[in-house]
Amino acid sequence: MASKVGVAVALLFLLASIAVLISVSVVQVHKAAYSSPGLKYGIVLDAGSSRTTIYLYQWPAEKENNTGVVNETMKCRVEGPGISSLGQNPAQDEASWSSMKMCMAEIMDKIPSSQQNTTPLFLGATAGMRLLRQKNNTASDKILQDMREYLQRLPLSFQNASIISGEEEGLYGWITANYLKGNLIERNLWNAWVRPGGAETVGSLDLGGASTQIAFSVPSEEVPGDPRPDGFVEVWLYGYEYNVYTHSFTCYGKDEAEKKVLASLVDLEPITEAYGVENPCYLQGYSITLSAEYIFGTPCNEKPKNYNPKQEITFVGTGDPVLCRATVRTMFDLTSCQGLSNCSFNGVYQPPVSGSFMAYAGFSYIVEMFQLNTSFSLDTFNSTIWSHCSTPWQKLKEMYPKKNEKYLRTYCYSSNLVYTLLVDGYGFSPQTWNNIRFQNRINNNSIAWPLGYMLTLSNKIPAQAKLLQLPMDNSVFAGLLFMFSALAILSVMFLIISVVRACY
Repeated sequence: MASKVGVAVALLFLLASIAVLISVSVVQVHKAAYSSPGLKYGIVLDAGSSRTTIYLYQWPAEKENNTGVVNETMKCRVEGPGISSLGQNPAQDEASWSSMKMCMAEIMDKIPSSQQNTTPLFLGATAGMRLLRQKNNTASDKILQDMREYLQRLPLSFQNASIISGEEEGLYGWITANYLKGNLIERNLWNAWVRPGGAETVGSLDLGGASTQIAFSVPSEEVPGDPRPDGFVEVWLYGYEYNVYTHSFTCYGKDEAEKKVLASLVDLEPITEAYGVENPCYLQGYSITLSAEYIFGTPCNEKPKNYNPKQEITFVGTGDPVLCRATVRTMFDLTSCQGLSNCSFNGVYQPPVSGSFMAYAGFSYIVEMFQLNTSFSLDTFNSTIWSHCSTPWQKLKEMYPKKNEKYLRTYCYSSNLVYTLLVDGYGFSPQTWNNIRFQNRINNNSIAWPLGYMLTLSNKIPAQAKLLQLPMDNSVFAGLLFMFSALAILSVMFLIISVVRACY
């Protein structure tokens, strides 16, 4: 009787041990979870022509299809003009450097100290520095070297400080706009990042201080064959390839184009004494005196004979919307593209615009000034320009008492620049104009080239594997395996001995 009880108990222990071993193994394997190894960070300094803005980005360390899912964490605007103005005014230089150091300190406070030395740091200089390099290569090299020396001293992983091309600036802006619109990647029902099914990309329109960029994707079958025209770029993002047309027009940014307008109003005969001229793009009742150096000291304008940089020129506003637009149009060579469908202005190749576009930076600031929505008809914009340009200066100041005069005086001119650039230059019709959205942010992220720059660079930053999280600690799992395996073995041995004894 006792032997039967022993056999029953041993069999029970054996079955229980096998059940526990199977259960523990199944739980440990199938309930294992993968967690993110954390976040990676990246910093981009947007060294524009009129200001420097510092962006901090973050993305999951494991990435998606070799491209980081990047978000803007914060941005900080450095006070003062762009870095291309360094070396001209010691007091302004000191203030700019002080503001930049404060911005960098704020940015670095957001990054865990353990990750700062692996956080990539980039500086990209745009059209302001491109023009300075054209005007004074020695000065631009010195500014970049000073920036490199400062950034290399920071406890970050400095990568480079360079002048990016206008085409790169346009491409990165296109990447930013489409990334933020969700056209490149989105989460599916299972919380995985995938390419949106049937998503169309949007074009990008950027208006800076010294240049303006246009970029939009073109279907592969519509890309011209050999020889391929200038402006087409192939870009690989989230496992897919895109054909993007992009072009940058230097000297057609808001600030530099205004100098071109002013120069067109000044008689290019020798200027030797005080000089006054009517400006139809300044409102009636407004006047300002500017130096000849301000107008002609840029590579964008031809210097007049007997050029005297200290010569003062007074511009008197007449507030004439018709003449203002005609004056702005003189900056554009529109005759070189007559009869050509694949041409914008100045003889530059461009496929016909199609699809939706995002217009940001200077485009959006002008629209915000007029208190228009993100989308409106061309007739609405045209009538708004006419109304604004016809407003006396004193009345406008009363309407916008807190607006800086430096910017307030320019809106008649700059709105006509936007109209001429988009309609006469890029070829937007009253119908395709309705496909443009004017805005500067999407989901708390700035629409600007640095985000696209960071997305592209994250292709080259190594990913980290996801961390495996097990339901129980390895030591506990091993202990349970050993204990119940030993119990199963002892039970089997007892059963074998019992069977042998029963037989003999």
